[in-house]
Amino acid sequence: MEEKLQVWVMLAMALSLLSAASAKPGLAYWHSLSYYPAACAGFDNSGSMTTGVGDALWDNGRACGQMLTVKCTGSANGFSKPCKDGVVTVKVVDYCQPPCDVNLSWDAFSSIANPDAGSVRVDYS
Repeated sequence: MEEKLQVWVMLAMALSLLSAASAKPGLAYWHSLSYYPAACAGFDNSGSMTTGVGDALWDNGRACGQMLTVKCTGSANGFSKPCKDGVVTVKVVDYCQPPCDVNLSWDAFSSIANPDAGSVRVDYS
């Protein structure tokens, strides 16, 4: 039994490292508008934890419905200490124009950063 637990712990650690290694840096913005109509979801309500994504992820709409994990890593504009601890998981429902990498819903952005910052540096995967 103890060996199985050790295997699971090692597997979880390996997956965590793989996830961290595959994270991409980018810029996150927030919006207070609903994504209606959204490029992916049309007029369907996709909840409050949503995002639009830029060219690096969009892939002609193939990103639609994918889940992203986003972590604030620092200021994008000199705002002092914008980040909160933790990560947020969001559903891709739309496209955002450059220089946007991720355009988080207000609820999603405010869970990882101070909305007064306007934009922040993030890692996403």
